[in-house]
Amino acid sequence: MFGLGTQEIIVIFLVLLLLFGGKKLPELARGLGKGIREFKKATTEIEEDIKSASEIEEKSSKPKE
Repeated sequence: MFGLGTQEIIVIFLVLLLLFGGKKLPELARGLGKGIREFKKATTEIEEDIKSASEIEEKSSKPKE
């Protein structure tokens, strides 16, 4: 995962545990998960908008027979 070994991940987790405490870590993880979910949702919406705009552009640029 990101070039980190098991030992590095354990050290990072222990530092986070010392900094924030056991009660705050689940709240932080939940907030991070919500943020990632919102980011993915926003990128999906932007992709859909771009696709629909390009489809509209293709339809309007076709010569009428």
